[in-house]
Amino acid sequence: MRIGVIVGSHRTESESAKVGRFLSEVLSATDGVSTWTLDLGKTPLPLWDEALWSNGPQWSMMPELKSELDACDGFVVIAPEWHGMVPAALKNFFLLWAATGELSHKPALPCAVSAGEGGAYVISELRMSSYKNNRLCWLPEQLIARQVKSICNDDTSQNDAALHDTFATRSRYALDLLLAYAKALTSVRDSGLIDHDTFMNGM
Repeated sequence: MRIGVIVGSHRTESESAKVGRFLSEVLSATDGVSTWTLDLGKTPLPLWDEALWSNGPQWSMMPELKSELDACDGFVVIAPEWHGMVPAALKNFFLLWAATGELSHKPALPCAVSAGEGGAYVISELRMSSYKNNRLCWLPEQLIARQVKSICNDDTSQNDAALHDTFATRSRYALDLLLAYAKALTSVRDSGLIDHDTFMNGM
């Protein structure tokens, strides 16, 4: 099983990427599970434009990116809360994929990141507006990495032990659910019921 980790921060060295590394390590420690990471701070994508439909030169990376996403059975989507919003790079990422299989009918665990006690706004935004046409399936579980500077650090001496342990425990629970959903939704994708040619866009 392969899980994609999508890091939604614009920053090249972000707290979101740090959380992504931590969650990826937890997943990779599970038998039979591998991970792939797309960090939008390190690999920025062009803003959507009509040239996407005609294979304009700025979109030359799309076949390789599509192949990587196609190979994933589920996703962890990490979104820092900037001014109470999902960053533009992550919203742009969702605009690029229609009901063509890359994300469709695959489970995703939303993970918000906050320097303080926030994070709830971006979870709501992701659930409300990012799945309609690409058919991504958000889990009814979520993570919020609050006080993020005090957790998930590579140098564990920089962690607040209580905060980190709480997040780590909740992460293991949520990631186990993600893997269970990923296994279950494989049968949905293989069922022959999905008809994106007739019903390309969600209502």
